[in-house]
Amino acid sequence: MGAVSYSTALALHVLGAFLFFAGMVVAGAFHLAALRREEPREVAALLRLTRVGVVAVAFGFALVLVFGFWLVDLAGYALGDGWIVGSLVLLGLASGLGSAGGRPLREARERAEAGEDVRAELRAPWALFTNYAAAAAAIGVLALMIFKPGA
Repeated sequence: MGAVSYSTALALHVLGAFLFFAGMVVAGAFHLAALRREEPREVAALLRLTRVGVVAVAFGFALVLVFGFWLVDLAGYALGDGWIVGSLVLLGLASGLGSAGGRPLREARERAEAGEDVRAELRAPWALFTNYAAAAAAIGVLALMIFKPGA
């Protein structure tokens, strides 16, 4: 294993993880800020800003996967190792839940841009649950990546 390629793959994998988590924080912060506003135009503006976080999550997700698979190869791990399988499952769950939780927020943003009051939609239990569950799954991935149980 070449030290440069391993270091490069690791750096880009960690960059992807940083972007993934930073994007979640940014999107979540703007969602929480929108919950505290009453004017539809303010809510719409804050929900538009969540897109910055969503783009960071998507880009980070791609980097984590691509360079994570490269690291598995370089370090001699097997894709069937439990901590890798668990990480991939939780990463897929985080992505799916985040996408499901983002859909109602996108619809709420569109309605707020049209001047409608969407405060109830922003507090919808399903949207909140899916977004919090996505964050919990992502934290689970981080724990598995750090501790590599069974490796």
